[in-house]
Amino acid sequence: MKTWRKGEQFDLVIPDNWKNVTIETILRKHWQAPKKLVHSMRMDGDIKVDGKSISWTQPLSPGNVIQLHLFKEAAYDVPPTYGEIDVLYEDDHLIVVNKPAGIDTHPNTPDETDTLANFVAFHHQSKGESCRVMHIHRLDHDTSGAIMFAKHPLSKAILDRLLTERRIKRTYLALVHGRLKQKKGTISEPIGRDRHHNTRRRVSPKGQDAFTHYRVVEDRGSTTLVEVELDTGRTHQIRVHMSHIGHPLVGDRLYGGKPIIKRQALHAARISFPHPLTEERIECIADCIDDIGL
Repeated sequence: MKTWRKGEQFDLVIPDNWKNVTIETILRKHWQAPKKLVHSMRMDGDIKVDGKSISWTQPLSPGNVIQLHLFKEAAYDVPPTYGEIDVLYEDDHLIVVNKPAGIDTHPNTPDETDTLANFVAFHHQSKGESCRVMHIHRLDHDTSGAIMFAKHPLSKAILDRLLTERRIKRTYLALVHGRLKQKKGTISEPIGRDRHHNTRRRVSPKGQDAFTHYRVVEDRGSTTLVEVELDTGRTHQIRVHMSHIGHPLVGDRLYGGKPIIKRQALHAARISFPHPLTEERIECIADCIDDIGL
């Protein structure tokens, strides 16, 4: 798909395989943009075709250039704070960063300024980009690895949908206690809050559906390195599920792991996804940048 940026405008050439499309069908059916966003773009006159404002129901042809006013200046929703970040992928629509352990994904209170989102805001500011920092998913405070942020509302909406449709694939590495009897398997136990502990989650019949696929990578005797993929993204899902089958993460004291390292041994090692606007397949590999044995 041929696309390019002109200032605050994003241009896209209608490809040959988009038959009988209109602005309306591109937004509502192809991108499945939220109604509120579609309404806002219509009211603001944010879309033109070949430089002209046309009816949103007028048929378009391959080769027409649809021009979207996507890159509007927006106030930072978190204060920019200087901090080094490891950028795995970046373009005008999104950024993927390798999060270090020991920081939150985003502020939990208005006065927090030392989260990954604050550092990403500073990165945008240093490049002259005025855009909000919109996370697509999160990682725990002590979990490291690949995490994605959108740069404008349309990208955010499409990426949120791709996550819901499980088309954003995330692969984790975890070091767990003990030897797993099965070389691979799926844990499909619902997860809910632990009413006896504010921050804990637990397997509960009344919880939300959760599916965790694991594969043994290396047997290390008293511990095992496993590769994990998620079909759902429940809070603490990997930590809860691995503890539930008797193999808590090394260092994860909240769920029964022994504190032989400084944090739980969990790292988001890879993320792959179709680009929200160009549909190009993107894969990012995140190195584990601290020494936890992964």
